[in-house]
This record gives sequence, C-alpha cells and structure tokens, in this order.
Amino acid sequence: MSDTKLPSGIELTPLNDAFKQNPYEALATLRENAPVYVDTDLKRYIYTRHDDVKAILRDRDYWSDPRKAKPGTFTYEILGGSLNAQEEPSMLLMDEPGHRRLRSLVSHSFTPAAVEKWRPHTKAVVERVLMKIVEANPSGEFDLIRDFAGPIPTVVIAEMLGIDASMHSDFKSWSDTSVVTAFNPFATEEQKTAGVIANEKLDQLFQGEIAKRRENPGDDLISDMVHAEASGDTLSDQEIINQANLLLVAGNVTTTDLIGNCAKALLNNPAQLRKLQARPALITNTIEEALRFDSPVINSGRLANKDININGCPVGMGESLSTSLAAANHDPDIYPNPGEFDIERKDTHHRSFGGGRHLCLGSHLARLEAQEAITALFARFPNLKHSLKGLEYHAIPTFRGMRSF
Repeated sequence: MSDTKLPSGIELTPLNDAFKQNPYEALATLRENAPVYVDTDLKRYIYTRHDDVKAILRDRDYWSDPRKAKPGTFTYEILGGSLNAQEEPSMLLMDEPGHRRLRSLVSHSFTPAAVEKWRPHTKAVVERVLMKIVEANPSGEFDLIRDFAGPIPTVVIAEMLGIDASMHSDFKSWSDTSVVTAFNPFATEEQKTAGVIANEKLDQLFQGEIAKRRENPGDDLISDMVHAEASGDTLSDQEIINQANLLLVAGNVTTTDLIGNCAKALLNNPAQLRKLQARPALITNTIEEALRFDSPVINSGRLANKDININGCPVGMGESLSTSLAAANHDPDIYPNPGEFDIERKDTHHRSFGGGRHLCLGSHLARLEAQEAITALFARFPNLKHSLKGLEYHAIPTFRGMRSF
C-alpha cells in the first residue's frame, strides 16, 4: 500500500457530498492503492477490482443472510443482523435453501420471454407520462426525475401487479415513502415513522389484492404468485406480500436511477446522443453501457462463511465482504477508457445486476423499461438539454441517482 490517504467509512457512501457527486475518484484511489481494503470505520472489507467482485458474487458458499454476520460488523449492524430466527430477510438477503425455493416459485414471471410481453404495455405507460409532461409544462421545462423517470417504473409495476388505476396515486405515494427507508440505515426518525405507515398501507393493499386473485385470477403478477407451484410447493400470503414489496422497492428506485443516469450521460455526451438518434437500434447497447458507466446500484456484498484468504488478506468467518459494483465497472484492466461513455463499446458486460444466485431477478424488466423510456424521451424531445436549475443527487446508500434533474 502507498502513502496515499485513503477514504474510509462515511467518505465511501453518498452521505459524503464529494462521494455523492462523484464516487469514481474515491473508488479508483482504493482500486489502485488497496484493492482489498479494510474499512475500520464501518467494519467491512471492500473489494474494488472487477475480477475479485465477480468471484465473490459468484461464490455459492458465501452467505447473504445478515443474521449470520459477526456482531458489530457492517452487515450485522446495517442490514439487519439483529433479526430473530423467525424474521426471515427478504429474498434479496436470503440463503439456501429458502432463497432457491422462493426464486423457483417467482422466477418464471421474470424470464426474458415473460417480460417481453410487457413491452407494448410499457410503451403505452411511457407515452402517457410524456403526454402529461407536454400538457403540464407549456414552457417546455420539466424535472426529468419527478415527471418522467420516477413515474414510469411505479406505474409499470403497479399495472403488472394488477393494481387498479384508481389506486395508482396512493400506490406511488406509499412506495416512494417506503423506498426512503428500505435501504437507508441512516433514515431520520420522521422518515422511519412515515415508512412504517406506508408499509402498513401497502401490506393492506396487497392482502386485499391477493384475496381477490384467489377468487378471480387475472393476467398479472399477483395472480401468477397466488397460483405459482413448484414441486407441490406454493407461496403463502405473507410471502406474496414480501415479494410484491421487494419488486416495488428494489425495482422502483433502481429503474428510475437507470433512466435518469442514462439520460444524463447522453446529454453530457452529445456526439453519443446524436449517434443514438441517427441509429435507434443502438438503444440496447446504450442501456448496457449506461449500466456500466453509471450504475444505479453501486454496492453489493456477501459474508465469509468460514475463515478465508482473498488476495493475501485474511478474513474471519462472518465478516462483511463489500463488493463495489461501481469500481468493478470502471476497472481499466477490463474496460479500455472506462471513464468514457461509448454506446458502441464492444464489451459492455458489467456487474451492475450483481451476480451468482442473487443475480437481479428484475434485470430484464429494468432493461426493457429503460430502453422504451430513453427511446421515447429523445424522440419526443430531440433537442432536450440541461436546465439552468442544475441537478441534485439523492443520498440513499447503495444507490446512485438523482433526486432532481
């Protein structure tokens, strides 16, 4: 390790303003000087090299359940290690065999073919949102996050779940409030209280929808989950509620951030935007490059299932292995000129959806929504440009995206 002063603790989270504005400088410093870094402030081991991140996420022996973390460590204190044995974590943090069981019961609704059938529906949602922007903003200026990137995934998910249109306003309000606390261990007491109320409202809504689907199934995700079966096994009502909430929370903020980050990257790189406008078929590669260039999820992780040694650094059982997806996506040993946004990049593979058994279940849906949103946005507003009001990043740990743009 060199004598370079390395950032640590809160300095490596969006609660630090410099990191919130640009995490890539701090992460490059770690990758170059301490690719296996012991963050003594937050009690975790941080990995910033692409191949280390890939290997850790794909290792099926490492744990994800925060209850197995060593007390006092990052995962235990931040992600819920104090849950009791009866309080199962979400599927996002669940170990086998529970994770495999749940995933087998819900994964068929998220295959590429299953998701593709929602493309016409997503196009329609995007067009409705754009029309509302045109009607409500005669001056032509609007907030891309509040008015466009935010509503799209919420409405898409609500309609996929079969939530009646009359409930969409409440649904969005509750989901937005829930997101603030769901992945934010530093939420204020006021935010936590609002989050509890919002979650109760959502649970009541989902419980009512489940009862309806048991009587009259439809062509929606709640119906799919109510009637899902694998080897004679089915989902309980509470498991369906948990999955709906996970889809809502994890799929809402991440897709909003993906759409916002991609739009910003294109506006900041007008030659790339002109290229996309001239050749719309580049949209698939554009979204993959946006995911690599400015990932909406910047961290993931696992727990050491035994005493291990990674690249000469010993790690004890139960310690937190924090994998920086953002750093991995900018590793110059893997990506030539990683700081350049190039929609014709030949190799756009990335770690933005994690990896291994916890590879993001909603990745195909997020891609589809972003493809349709970005295509329609610049078709409707071909001369779109930055507002003089500037932008503001949100400060939700693990995520990277804007509050306003």
